[in-house]
Amino acid sequence: MCPIWPLHLIIIYLLALCPLWVLCQTIPNLTASFLPASVELNMDYTEYVNVTVKSDGALLAGDEMVIATDHDHIASGSWNSTYKLTEADENNNEWTGRIRVYGRFLGRTNMSVSVKRGSAAPTVAAERLPVVVVRPERIIDRIFVTSVALFVSLIFINFGCAMHWPTVKEVLKRPIGPVIGMCGQFIFMPLMSFGLGFLIFPNAPAMRLGMFFTGVSPGGGASNIWTFILGGNLNLSLAMTSISTLACFGIMPAWLFSLGQVVFANANIVVPYARIASFVVGLIVPMAIGLAMQRWTPKIAAFMVRILKGFSTTILLFIIIFAIITNLYIFELFTWEIIVAGMGLPWLGYSVGYLLARICKQPHADALAISIETGIQNTGISIFLLRYALPQPEADLTTVIPVSVAIMTPIPMTCIYVYQKIKACIVDRNKHKKFVEEGPESVPGSRESPSIATIDVGLTGKEGQ
Repeated sequence: MCPIWPLHLIIIYLLALCPLWVLCQTIPNLTASFLPASVELNMDYTEYVNVTVKSDGALLAGDEMVIATDHDHIASGSWNSTYKLTEADENNNEWTGRIRVYGRFLGRTNMSVSVKRGSAAPTVAAERLPVVVVRPERIIDRIFVTSVALFVSLIFINFGCAMHWPTVKEVLKRPIGPVIGMCGQFIFMPLMSFGLGFLIFPNAPAMRLGMFFTGVSPGGGASNIWTFILGGNLNLSLAMTSISTLACFGIMPAWLFSLGQVVFANANIVVPYARIASFVVGLIVPMAIGLAMQRWTPKIAAFMVRILKGFSTTILLFIIIFAIITNLYIFELFTWEIIVAGMGLPWLGYSVGYLLARICKQPHADALAISIETGIQNTGISIFLLRYALPQPEADLTTVIPVSVAIMTPIPMTCIYVYQKIKACIVDRNKHKKFVEEGPESVPGSRESPSIATIDVGLTGKEGQ
């Protein structure tokens, strides 16, 4: 037996820990202080931060100060001063320098400083510098918003010139189409966006909020343009857009303060009444101008109607291309989840809107208008909501959802338009082939068969009367 049992066990442990204690004394105990204590800067901008590193006497001349960032794609740091310790620093056990912080992309990250001695692993200070990178307000953004507002107002003047007021009255007297559209717009779309948000982004509440805000927004002005281009019922579309925009004054707050709080309890949700009101004014006033032109300047109104389809197509292309160029930075945030979310919301809206309309025995032109009105959302309102509900940079980061929806929205409509053009070309080619094979006298309406053409015109005129 050991005479000092069981004390020998304690002595053995102490002897084993002594080398570790001696080793720990050689490791610097660093503390870092930053001025300012945190940084918020715009993308592609630079800020400067003063840093002071203190130690317990283990700093040596020749040691190097190293900067590290948790997420290099968000921000990077470099020294704006010498980063090697001098003998004065060793004597004072303190080093002072200046960091140049560069904002690369939207997001939050932390920067740290450490001391590196030779080939040994660097010793990191416990303190961190929080860095927030946000998006700057740019002139090109203002130009884009102003130009889109101007061109869309011109299109709605054209719509007013093309609107047939008696048809609109009939729609309002028997509002079957608007009721179907309202059910799709304000019941199906919010519930679907709520469910898709939890399915696609189970661990990202901010992204779910972006989905939900997009789903509760009213229909966008592009729905009327696409309805006209694809041959839908324009009068029904204009009536539905006006009704849904007015109705969202009451329906949108109900969704925002019920399911919206479930999606993101800490969000500062504000209903954008002023934004909605400006959209209503921008919708009704240009259409009223167009209706006045129908009555007082019919020749100009007829000309506006003739150029409507080409003008609408040009404006759509302008909006899509300009929007992509203006927001190129946001494509770095695109993932498969973002793409699926952008496709799911409008495409399911198109399908359900058309299906509901056909089940209710609506004609194809009306069903097409209802489908487009259901699937197209006013993403501008959802972006506005996100800016107020979330702090930066989360607000800008979550706008990737409505931006993705806006990019994916025209794809089915464009495919349908291309299909219609190809089909029309095939039909015209077949007619021309039949005309060549059978002769002009067998084709109704040709120059060689004036009697048939006259009969056709006469019937058309009777029907018009």
